Amino acid sequence: MLDVRGRKCVVIGGGKVAERKTLGLLEAGADVAVISPALTPVLSELAGRSSLLWLNRHYAPGDTRGAFLVYAATGDREVNEAVAREADALGIPVNVGSHGEAGSFITPGVFRRGRLTVAVSTSGSGPGVAARITKLLDDTIGGEYEQYLDFLYEMRREIKRRETSPEIRKALLKKLGTLEVLDEIRAGTFMEWGPERIASWIAQNREE
Repeated sequence: MLDVRGRKCVVIGGGKVAERKTLGLLEAGADVAVISPALTPVLSELAGRSSLLWLNRHYAPGDTRGAFLVYAATGDREVNEAVAREADALGIPVNVGSHGEAGSFITPGVFRRGRLTVAVSTSGSGPGVAARITKLLDDTIGGEYEQYLDFLYEMRREIKRRETSPEIRKALLKKLGTLEVLDEIRAGTFMEWGPERIASWIAQNREE
């Protein structure tokens, strides 16, 4: 749950682990530099499209300087530890793919449904289990939540725009949570609220 948009993030390594870390960073809008003498086909294609910066060499001291986040994702434990030590000394959060305890943060499994983001972590005890739990959530939480959260987002934005009183805002937001919109979406009976209906609901519930 960290905003990395436009931030420089460094991935040391070019294998499958580095690929997963890089894809997650790119999805989050980061500016990614990958340092490795070889890349997976996916990373190579991204480098060819200039979606990331590829430094075609092994890690060298100083490579983490200026980074917002660092991922040590080589197949060499000693190299990963050296990267982690340097990042720690520079005060940069670092994730170590080979053994998470050597880093300062871990990357959870992530499930997204529109505005909904759920992170799953087993605290390093079983990445495979985290992946299965993430898949279970994907199968359980339906697409109705995406529409529901879009509705809540628009309503909250309108309430905050129209109401200056913190007390009234709080009361309206509380009442918003009691609406049976999610059930209506599931039943296929929900009709989108236009500006007039939103304004009417706010006015009516402001008086109560």
